[in-house]
Amino acid sequence: MKARILLAAALMLSMSAGAVVASEAANLRQITVTGEGKVQMAPELAAITLGVTEEAEDAAVAMSAVADSMRSVIARLKNAGIAAEDMQTQQIAMHPVWSQDRSYDSGNRREITGFEASNILMVRVRELGELGPVLDAVLKAGANRFHGLRFDVKDPEAAADAIRGEAVRDAIRKAQQLAEAAGMELGPVRSISEHGGGGRPMMAMEMARSDAMPIEAGELTFSQNVTVVFDLLVPGGD
Repeated sequence: MKARILLAAALMLSMSAGAVVASEAANLRQITVTGEGKVQMAPELAAITLGVTEEAEDAAVAMSAVADSMRSVIARLKNAGIAAEDMQTQQIAMHPVWSQDRSYDSGNRREITGFEASNILMVRVRELGELGPVLDAVLKAGANRFHGLRFDVKDPEAAADAIRGEAVRDAIRKAQQLAEAAGMELGPVRSISEHGGGGRPMMAMEMARSDAMPIEAGELTFSQNVTVVFDLLVPGGD
């Protein structure tokens, strides 16, 4: 008799728990959407990565030649108004130069015939109108390697702040459309998660004023994405 009572109680508890789970599942009507905000801005500064490479039979001679050339490059940059905090050495390297021994009895052996030294420098140019003349100056000073040019704005975080709200509003707009199409009402926000955006050069916008190296600054597009989870409500439901 006691066993039957315990079994009945267990069945009642199981049915009650199942009803709670079913009730919770019914209330977990949700929709997840991604919103995007964008803003286009003219670049305000540029970062160029350039270098000096020299080759010599002796490693010390190659490195000394690179040091002399880079000192000339840095002096030209300072004369052009580039501040010390806007210059940063990125890499100093030394590599052997290998050559094929083509003598008759060499067996195609490879041997070191010299050394190549290099020094790479990142330079931030805050006045885009000076970018062309700066490039021309460093090339004349001895820079013989160019590793890239990147445009940016002075405060990228401010650009991101300006479009976060736009991204959330875009998510709300999309969620409302989807809820209406499904015959539901949009409920409160459950969660918001942010995804990193970025900036990239777009169409040509303005050319740096220079008779030396023509530079097209273009336009930067910054984007920000958010994922928002909303509740979905049955129209007229409790």
